[in-house]
Amino acid sequence: MNHGVPSTSGSGVFPAKILTIRFVRLLLLVPVICAVLGIGATLAQAADTGASLEQRVARLEQASSSAAPAINTGDNAWLLASCALVLMMTAPGLILFYGGLVRSKNVLSTMMHSLILMALVSTLWMLFGYSMAFAPGNAFVGNPFTYFLLNGVGGAPNPDYSATVPQQSFMLFQMMFAIITPALISGAVAERIRFKAYVLFTMLWVTVVYFPLCHMVWGAGGYFNWASNGCKIPVLDFAGGTVVHISSGVSALVCAIVLGRRSGYPQEPMMPHNVVLSLIGAGLLWVGWFGFNGGSALGAGALATSAFAATHFSAAAAALSWAATEWLHKGRPSVLGAASGMVAGLATVTPASGFISVPAAFCIGLAAGIICYFAVTKLKARFAYDDSLDVFGVHGIGSMTGMLMLGFLASAAVNPAIASTFHANGITVSLAGGKAQFFNQAIAVIFTAVYAGGASFILLKLVDKLVGLRVHIEDEDAGLDLTQHGERAYTE
Repeated sequence: MNHGVPSTSGSGVFPAKILTIRFVRLLLLVPVICAVLGIGATLAQAADTGASLEQRVARLEQASSSAAPAINTGDNAWLLASCALVLMMTAPGLILFYGGLVRSKNVLSTMMHSLILMALVSTLWMLFGYSMAFAPGNAFVGNPFTYFLLNGVGGAPNPDYSATVPQQSFMLFQMMFAIITPALISGAVAERIRFKAYVLFTMLWVTVVYFPLCHMVWGAGGYFNWASNGCKIPVLDFAGGTVVHISSGVSALVCAIVLGRRSGYPQEPMMPHNVVLSLIGAGLLWVGWFGFNGGSALGAGALATSAFAATHFSAAAAALSWAATEWLHKGRPSVLGAASGMVAGLATVTPASGFISVPAAFCIGLAAGIICYFAVTKLKARFAYDDSLDVFGVHGIGSMTGMLMLGFLASAAVNPAIASTFHANGITVSLAGGKAQFFNQAIAVIFTAVYAGGASFILLKLVDKLVGLRVHIEDEDAGLDLTQHGERAYTE
């Protein structure tokens, strides 16, 4: 049984090697193209400096006379600190959290899935990702050439998003979200996916799924962006319930189903090899999430403080409710269960963090711990899918819960903008909690799940045809650290 991967014996060796070489060459072309384009941009800038002294003085006078938005150094400092916090969520946060949950023979390969995205997604973001997400375009995607190679993204603010921080700071902050989102998916495919298949799938997924969703929810003129003039359905999503957690959670479920279960699952026990690593990672995730949600205020004011507080109390409540539920259900609470509940509370409150009070956040956390616990234990067992590290049960189900609860709990007292910003047919419409906003939230949840799930299925089938998704059964048994990367995490 080879899980649908072509045999490596006989005549199958040569085509497989040729395909691998071509794939690596294709990846190596990316930095070469970037270098050529970068040199071209540099030469163009150098040519511009050849203008006469009078011309340069005139330009300076014209620039100084135009009323540019003032940079608030406090806002910018907080946003840059939040950039670092969110990147820390990927490395070392998610790397340690996921790395500790797998078996010892797969710890390096699992860590590599997150580590490589810090380089790969950053490159795509610079080339066209930021432009697809935040440049003007239509209601579904931005023009990929507007900010190509980050042209025009500098120290001046972009008032469409924040008038008090440089657009470059905003770009960096959003890039950290783009990095961690596909990294979350890796938890569902751990211990059995080919590394080259993972890289290719991720490149396609962020381009087809993440960048367009980001534009629809947060981009100027986006279909769901309640704060933009082009909005069709006003959806509240403060820090990534749809864009980050539902998209990655549902995609993770599809990945787990398409790849199939790990060899020996569920008959053989597949216990975490180092819960201590996972607990360290979980702690770093909790701290980093303050930048994830608090930084999404794009300023260092009261809204950032409110989101910070909501984040903390939701995580606390979810850790308690998960542990209590497990205690009642299994007779004792586990350390890893409490940590999983904490992550569930963080993922669930993410879309709501900038719109709700602390008591509402605590309620969301309580619900998250219970709902996600049963999603991970009962739902997963009922349908027998092998979501290795429970990405769907925690992030997907959690953020769906948070998005829907937000529909009733959103408060104009916490975020006054939701009462006066959105207009329909010339009439101001409040987006505070109620039946109407609940239906808006439900539409976004359904759309995101269908779009991300459907696109992921198609992309997985495409990648399988091109390079094959799964490693061979012999490689899986030996461990992906050795067979995919030629290394071992531990010496015996």
